Amino acid sequence: MKKARLTAAITSVVALTVSACGGTSQSGQDRTANQKPVEGKTFTMAIGTDPGALDPAMTVLAVALDMDRYLYDSLINLDDTGKPIAGLAEKWEATTTTASFTLRKGITCADGTPLTASDVAANIGFIGDPANKSPMAGIAIAPGTKATADDAARKITITSGAPDAFLLRNAGGLPIVCGKGVTDRQALAKGKYGTGMFTMTEIVPNDHYTLTRRKDYAWGPGKWRREQPGLPEKVVFRVIQNTTTAANLLLSGELNGARITGQDQQRLRAQKLFHGEQVVPMGEMFFNQAPGRAGADPAVRRALVQALDLPQIGKVLTGSSGAPSRGLVTTEPRACSGDSVSGKLPAFDVAAAKAGLDAAGWKPGADGVRVKDGKRLALTAIYGTQAGPTMAPSAELMQQSWKAAGAEVTLKGLDSPGTSQVLFNTGEWDISLAPLTLVLPSQAVPFVSGPKPPAGTNFAHIANKRYTALAAQAAHMPGDSGCATWLAAEAALIERLDVVPYVNSVVPTFGSDARFKVRFGSVEPSSIRMYG
Repeated sequence: MKKARLTAAITSVVALTVSACGGTSQSGQDRTANQKPVEGKTFTMAIGTDPGALDPAMTVLAVALDMDRYLYDSLINLDDTGKPIAGLAEKWEATTTTASFTLRKGITCADGTPLTASDVAANIGFIGDPANKSPMAGIAIAPGTKATADDAARKITITSGAPDAFLLRNAGGLPIVCGKGVTDRQALAKGKYGTGMFTMTEIVPNDHYTLTRRKDYAWGPGKWRREQPGLPEKVVFRVIQNTTTAANLLLSGELNGARITGQDQQRLRAQKLFHGEQVVPMGEMFFNQAPGRAGADPAVRRALVQALDLPQIGKVLTGSSGAPSRGLVTTEPRACSGDSVSGKLPAFDVAAAKAGLDAAGWKPGADGVRVKDGKRLALTAIYGTQAGPTMAPSAELMQQSWKAAGAEVTLKGLDSPGTSQVLFNTGEWDISLAPLTLVLPSQAVPFVSGPKPPAGTNFAHIANKRYTALAAQAAHMPGDSGCATWLAAEAALIERLDVVPYVNSVVPTFGSDARFKVRFGSVEPSSIRMYG
């Protein structure tokens, strides 16, 4: 598979995601308040689908990148306000074109060898080299980016292949593998050559993954200390697709952590289980605009959106707990505040949808399905099965609405690897209901512009000249100075219905006999504490 969040992003309860530094929200009083930290425990976490290959430079699957956080550390982290704090690096500086990082002393790899500046530079160079076809190229690292190292000074200097408004956060948030791993990608696919808090000790695909804590690990976020009560000895990821099953296992104590969507949240909250929360895009659509696909016609895209009562579908999707989308980035603290969505999507109007299809040449056939030039308006819509129990009924509601407008839509539920395979390889889809979870507005660029699969990650074949121009302009503006331009770029996508974001959801990750922080849409490994 050539192309496998984003926080970027797709995140977690979503199909794809891209990881970078992000924020979290925790619950207040819970059952662990009267418990004490305990030693020697195993933290068991549910994941909704198998992660597949774990190489952090060759995947954008949320479930894989979430697991990679336990195995591979990044150069910097962010505190709760979005301020950079130490990771593998103790010092850093950056503009939109260059960045430098100085490594902490005493960092070792999982095999006991020291982490060098040359190792880190090789990580950056691998992604920056277009010949390697890393899906992180253009998301976190611009193609053509170069990195040099001074091992004696423990310093890495990066020259970006293109201006990057968020170069510090993008380069600083990359999962870093140790030296041998850069040339042994098969080993990285199995989680080897790590710099993180845990090492991979057992893999049983589609069942469980076991990780063991490194006793020499002492370089966690900021001023993190090695000797702390309650750190888990092991972490086990269990593949559990059904969220009701995961909720039951949380209550029985067989699981210590699980992200729960749907109605099962209520009974877990009633039992006062600890939980961390994050806002994620739950309702978002893309149309396949490849040549020959119906979605390439703006009139068809508009009619398909007009045929949907998006607020009602959003209620079904989020269990009436969602909020209207305001932009493509949801992770707090957001790099850019503002609203690029309101007023951009067409209102629910079935009559207008039918009229639009009529005008575009799609006439009702004998069976009610529209036909143009002898071709039926028969479409395939894909959705992520790992997104929880509300995804299927909301997709079915969309299917019924599209049928009323004259479109025959076949639904396909796919797990994360299956979604990636269809979007980035086969291209056999017309409508994707898999949201893209982003931490920075710049991370959308390779997904909504530029090369299409298999050469790139622009899976919907979007060619929006206004977006491309505005994003290029914003890339030259460091940090939040370009926020107005980034928001205008997003608006250009939404007005043209290249992306249709309509509802966000607050998704809790519950803990049983454990506490933790939720960052990047997943549990922060160094924050896990076991209680009993």
